[in-house]
Formats: sequence, structure tokens, C-alpha cells
Amino acid sequence: MVGSIFGWLALLFAGMPVGFSLIFVALVFLVLTNSTGINFAAQQMIGGIDNFTLLAVPFFVLTGHLMNSAGITERIFNFAKSLVGHITGSLGHVNIMASLLFSGMSGSALADAGGLGQLEIKSMRDAKYDDDFAGGLTAASCIIGPLVPPSVPLVIYGVVSNTSIGALFLAGAIPGLLCCVALMVMSYFICKKRGYMTLPKATRREQLKSFKEAFLSLLTPVIIIGGIFSGKFTPTEAAVVSSLYALFLGLVVYKQLTLSSLVDILKETVNTTAVVALMVMGVTVFGWIVAREQLPQMLADYFLTISDNPLVLLLLINLLLLFLGTFIESLALLLLLVPFLVPVAAAVGIDPVHFGVMAILNLMIGILTPPMGMALYVVSRVGDIPFHTLTRGVMPLLVPLFIVLALVAIFPQFTLLLPQMFLGYGQ
Repeated sequence: MVGSIFGWLALLFAGMPVGFSLIFVALVFLVLTNSTGINFAAQQMIGGIDNFTLLAVPFFVLTGHLMNSAGITERIFNFAKSLVGHITGSLGHVNIMASLLFSGMSGSALADAGGLGQLEIKSMRDAKYDDDFAGGLTAASCIIGPLVPPSVPLVIYGVVSNTSIGALFLAGAIPGLLCCVALMVMSYFICKKRGYMTLPKATRREQLKSFKEAFLSLLTPVIIIGGIFSGKFTPTEAAVVSSLYALFLGLVVYKQLTLSSLVDILKETVNTTAVVALMVMGVTVFGWIVAREQLPQMLADYFLTISDNPLVLLLLINLLLLFLGTFIESLALLLLLVPFLVPVAAAVGIDPVHFGVMAILNLMIGILTPPMGMALYVVSRVGDIPFHTLTRGVMPLLVPLFIVLALVAIFPQFTLLLPQMFLGYGQ
């Protein structure tokens, strides 16, 4: 079994897609071990994606693409500029605030980086901000999206670990806000040191105008979150409603969507969904074999021989995720390691909601670290910034994110407070 895992890593580094490599390794293992389980491999793969909650993923992805193409990102950016553009740090704060607002609609880090990124970098360049800071901050701020609801990674974690999606959505809100504040503090000091310009303070009339223009867009997270926690929608139904609402805004209200752009949006959504579905299928059949071989239990026993202190185990798990996240795509890592690590966390009394938010924050930091930093590649492409320049710019911004990660790991109250208040979670 260990040989199969190393074989999968070899295929991954050779360039084979994650889903295909997992399925290939699983089938080879079953053939070489003369296992009768190969008859059930296809059933396991289909069963992995035959899940109502997972239907939320394509619709949240569709919502993000619709928002990017419907003129919504510019309205959000202008609203954020009217709120915080006059503070020292100016467009740096605007960048972070816009990412926070947009994240409540798309739930995806890369959708944020690809959608808002081009607009944010252009505005910062026009104001004479250096490329390393403009690109690095754009990449760093995009990780807020997967923490605050709606969040595609939180949905996937909830499905794989059989954890309440509603509780996870609430649990990610405070860590997401902490990341926002921490990045703003670092942005303030960097901008002050480099002497970047500050925008004039917006008048009340300008603030009101930008709010009116962005108001219908800002209703999207209200519809999603309010619908879920009022009991009107399941997370999947909320995803469908949000995509229909984004379509309505783009076609009827803002009138910036065309038939050709809709076709392109649907193609992008199908491509993204297919990649996720293939990963889920591969992880399901691979995870089934791993569970049958009792590898999670052996891993839990091994960790417990090191220490049964929850903080020590969280430190070890965070170091493991940070190391692997440097080389392996974050979603693949989430799907692969959750079945291993959740039993380890449960064995020492770590709450699955707390653990899930911490793990996703860790993995989102991973998309900022080379050589696999996917957010860096996206920002490099949309902003036409060399990869090494982005790497230099993002490094100081990792410091506040690591501090937030440490706080979230040590103090579960940051994640569990809202689920306990609004859902009675754990009571």
C-alpha cells in the first residue's frame, strides 16, 4: 500500500492529472494483489460523485464565473475603494476588502484571483504601486474566499468527512475576517514604508453612489447565507439560487452578458466541475482501498505514539500539510488526506469543524507557496507579472497568514463560536 502511494506521487510529478493517477494506481494495486475488489471499483467511483451536496460545487463555480463576466467585480471594487481607499495602505486595503466582498459570492480563491485580479493589479499599477506588492497582495487576499461562505473547499470537506456544511460555513467566517485584518495590517506597514499614494477620502455622496451600484451584487451572500440558515435552502439549493441570481443580474440588470459569453462561462464551469468530479472519483476508490487496508487506523496509532496532546498533533498535521501543499495541488491534497487525518484528530478529541477550517486555511496558504502555488500562476497570467517577482512580493504577506493559522489551531473558539451561537453546534 505504501508503494502505491509513492507510485501515485511519482505519476503526479510526471504530470498525470490527479484523478487519473489515483484511479490508475488503485486499479493496478487491485490487479497485483489479485483482489476481487476490482469488481466494485467502478461502483465506488460512481458512488463517490452520486452525492446531492456535491451538486453545490458546479453551481458555486458557475456563480463565480457569472460574477466575473457580468460587470459585478468592478462595482465591488469601486465600493471597497469608497470605504477604505483613503486609509494609509489605500489600494492595498481596497484589494483586500474587495476580495472579502467577492468571496461571499464565488467561494473560490482562483475565481477571485482570476476575476478581481486583473482589475486590482491595473488600478494599483496606475497608482504607481510596485508589481511585486500589487501581485503578491492580490494572490494573498484571494485565499479569504474559501474560508467565508459560500466555500467550495468547505463543501467538499463536509461531504468527505460527513460534517455539517452549515456549521462549516459559519465556522470559517471569523478566520476569514482575521485573515482580512491581518493582511490589512501588513499592507499598512508596507505601503507606509514604500510611500505609496493614498486616495482622497470619498464623500458621503460618492459612497452612497458606489453602494447603490454594488447593492444588488452584495445581496448575493445575503441570499446564500440567509437562505441556508433560515432553513429555506440546503447548501445545494442555495448554490442554484445564487447562480440564477447572478444570471439575472448579468442579463437583465447590468446587461453585460451575451450569448457567446454565456457559452464560454458554461464551458469553463464544465471544465472545472469535470476536474473536481474526476478527483472525487479517484479519491473515493483510492480511499476505499486505503480504508480496507486499515491505513488510517495505522496512521492514527502512529501519531498517537508520538503524542496524545491535541496541540502537538495539530502542530505535526499543520507542518505536514504545509510541506505537502508546497508540491501538491490543494484540492487533491484535501480529498486525499481528509480520510487519513480526520480519524487522527477525532482520536484526541479535536472537533471536525474546527479541524476542517484549520486544514483549509493551511491548504490555502499552500496555493501561495512555490513551486505549486496555483494562485501565483493565475495572478502571474492575468497581471502579466513574472513568477519570481510574485514570489518575492508574497513572502512578507505569508507572515500574518501564518499567525492567523496558529491562532485558529490553538484557539478552537475562533471557529466554533458562531456554529454554537446560531446552530447550537456541539451542545
